[in-house]
Amino acid sequence: MVKLDIISDPICPWCYIGKTLLDQALAQRPDHPFVIEWHPFQLNPDMPAEGMDRRDYLEHKFGGKEGAVAAYAPVLERAEAAGLNIDFGAIKRTPNTLDAHRLIHWAGIEELQDSMAMALFAAYFDEGRDIGDHEVLADIADGLSMDGAMVQRLLGTTADREDIRTRDAQFRQMGVTGVPTFIVDGKHAVPGCQPAETWLKVIDEITKQD
Repeated sequence: MVKLDIISDPICPWCYIGKTLLDQALAQRPDHPFVIEWHPFQLNPDMPAEGMDRRDYLEHKFGGKEGAVAAYAPVLERAEAAGLNIDFGAIKRTPNTLDAHRLIHWAGIEELQDSMAMALFAAYFDEGRDIGDHEVLADIADGLSMDGAMVQRLLGTTADREDIRTRDAQFRQMGVTGVPTFIVDGKHAVPGCQPAETWLKVIDEITKQD
């Protein structure tokens, strides 16, 4: 088996698209060698804990609606091509994703990490849910057969906060400046949103070497 590390943030649309394209490749190669593990990277590490109004966020980041529309046009185009239904209009708040990363970490303990990462993407981008809200996160956990009540209690503590921050900082120190970043076998970094065809070539090359 070959480790495939995915460095990502649940509010990164390119991460959602990139993982969807990877999944399409994996579906075509059901005997693929990858074992996937997700890792934290906050696009907005200085975001207030309660998040912020989406409109204010876009004004700050893109200079307003027109800038946001221009920035997101290629995202929507690629998302549609990948079969996704991203609804930016449904998103009312941009969250701090520290707690979402904690939830992904806890899901990994129960071998539900990949499902959790994708569930968070769908909740945020398809449904416009606030994935910084503890009740929302607990509900998503419950939907994956985790103990939602336990998750909500844990979110109310400081459990694993520093661990997430430390891991995020380590990736920045390694030179990761954007996500998604995929690391194959601990050696080869594959940055950005890659088409399924690229992943098929990677899988076939690894399989030949075996």
